[in-house]
Formats: sequence, structure tokens, C-alpha cells
Amino acid sequence: MDARGWDGVDVVFVSGDAFVDHSSFAAAILARALEAEGFRVAVLCQPDWRSAEPWRTFGRPRLFFAVSAGNMDSMINHYTAGRKVRNDDAYSPGGRIGLRPDRATIPYCQRAREAFAGVPVIAGGVEASLRRMAHYDYWSDAVRPSILMDSKADLVGYGMGEETIVEIARRLRDGKTVKDCRDLRGVAYALGAREPVPAGPDVVEVPSFEAVKSSKDDFLKAAHLLHRETSPFNAKTVVQRHGARAVVVTPPRLPLAQERMDFYYGLPFTRRAHPAYGSDKIPAWEMIKDSVTIMRGCFGGCTFCSITAHQGRTIQSRSKESVLTELNAMAADPEFKGVVSDLGGPTANMYKMRCTKPEIEKICKRLSCV
Repeated sequence: MDARGWDGVDVVFVSGDAFVDHSSFAAAILARALEAEGFRVAVLCQPDWRSAEPWRTFGRPRLFFAVSAGNMDSMINHYTAGRKVRNDDAYSPGGRIGLRPDRATIPYCQRAREAFAGVPVIAGGVEASLRRMAHYDYWSDAVRPSILMDSKADLVGYGMGEETIVEIARRLRDGKTVKDCRDLRGVAYALGAREPVPAGPDVVEVPSFEAVKSSKDDFLKAAHLLHRETSPFNAKTVVQRHGARAVVVTPPRLPLAQERMDFYYGLPFTRRAHPAYGSDKIPAWEMIKDSVTIMRGCFGGCTFCSITAHQGRTIQSRSKESVLTELNAMAADPEFKGVVSDLGGPTANMYKMRCTKPEIEKICKRLSCV
């Protein structure tokens, strides 16, 4: 802040990952997206969650805290499928474990509230996205409520969040409140006990938290209804009651146009880990530093996979020119070893594979195109 001559920041990101200024790291691409819109952004990485003091490092943010457990669900990051503690953390300097808490989104949001009362808290990332409704938690072998209930976040921005977070920042900058952001696509929020619950032909109400917790049949019904409302072209608002309150999930954001994909992946990333880590390597960065993202999304729709639930079924691709620009920048980097490890995305090669009939795509409810 001193180097930039700032007396404060608009947004403070809180992330469970080490900071790498690269498009594959969520905090980096979202921070760069906000920076491109003229917002002042600070990133607080892997803070000590036992105290609220680290959350005060950059002072009171003018707009909001943006909280994420990191690129992975923190429980998957910490534990094997056998519930054994992992020996390393690929997103931490030196691969060290213990630099983030279990279910990191929850304590991170709570500490933000403790540090500065009244500052909106927006949660995002794959952990919050996949836990936006009542969900089965493998680690405790129990159905847990929406993460909104445990974290007390004002909003969860689910899915890929560039457009969402920029629009939230614009609205708050213009004097609107966080409740004025509830109409945005790609968000989830919890209603107060006295607030009216949405209803009508554009709303689907799934079985309540209490119902899905006590009945496997109701859990199955709720999961099926939620999966059917994942198309950005025809999804309805989804409501799930939690006791006297309710969680509302708006339809997913529309897919990014190629021009917007090019814009976000063309932002001025340094492609470096933060110098504060010194000689410590960040394993996740070492693995993907010679990789280039060319698309996002997956039309497989596998129920065991988070990609469709998080990035959506619609394939969004960069232009060839955008990809070549990044490759040329990599080639000019003195640290580049001359080999591009891969061109791809989160899944198989689906570059520019889209439905050939847009008029059908707008009404299609298929969960898989494989």
C-alpha cells in the first residue's frame, strides 16, 4: 500500500492458498479483474485464523471482504479419502501443511466479521460454491446446512466469479447495499426469518434442510432438482428452507463470450509466486507454470465431479490469438525451459465444442451431453 501511495483499499481478498500471480489461481485472476476496473485490491493469504488481527492488516476495506478457502475444498486439501491427514499441501509454500483451517471458508468469514463489523463478506471458490445448499459432508458423515448458515457470509458467489465480483464491487461503490446484489446471477444468500420467500413459476423449492437430513429420498430429490437447474439458459431460482429461514440460489451466470475470456486471461499477470516466499516452492505452481488454459467448463455432467457444478456445462474458449499471445509471453520469460506442458482446461479437450443448435440449447435440460 505504501509503495502504491494508497491510504486504503476497496476489497480485501482472503485466501487459503499461497499467492501466485497467474490466471489459474483464483485470487490472482479475480484481483486482476477488479484492478482492471479501477478498484484497489489487497490479498491476504493463509492468515492465522486464530485471531482477527491479520484481517486488520490493510485497514477497513471500503467495499467488502472476498473470502475463499482456495483453489480446492479445504477438507480435500487436508485429508485423504481414508480421512488420514495428508503429508503436504500443494498450494502452500514448501508444501507445508497446517497453514489453513478445516472448512476454511467458515472461520475466514467469521474473522472478517470480528475484525470489522458492518463490512460485507462475500464468499466464493469451489468450497463455498459446492456447499451453497444443504449437502452431504463426507468427513463428518452427516448432512450439513448451507455454508451460508455456518459462515454468516452475506453472499456466496458460486461458479467462476470474474463478472460477479466486478458487478458487486460496482454496485457497492455506487452506494447500493449487499442486499441490492441479490438479483445477480450466480449468487446464493440466506433470508432472514421475517423476509418473504420467493415463489412463482420461475422458482423451484427443494426439500428443506431438515427433510434432507432425515430422509435419503428427500436428499435425492433435492439433489436431482438442483442439478436440473444448472443451465444458465433456462435455470430457475432455487429455494431451500432451513428452519425459519431460507437459502435462495439465483440462476447461474451466462457463459463468458470469447472476448471476455480473452480479456481476463490477458490481464497483466507476472506469472510469479509472491517474493515473500523466498526459495520455498509452491508445488501447485511448479506443476502448472508451463500450462496454458484455453477453455473452461465440461459437458460431461458427471454427478461425482465438481467441474460441471462449478464451471458449468457450457464450454467457454479463448481465441487462438489470445492463446498465442500468452505463449509468446512465456517464450520471452528467461525462466521458461522451452516446453509447454499442456494446452487445456479442467477436463478433456473440449476446446470450442458447443451445442450446434442454440435455440435447442436454450431449453435443453439434459444433464450430460456425453
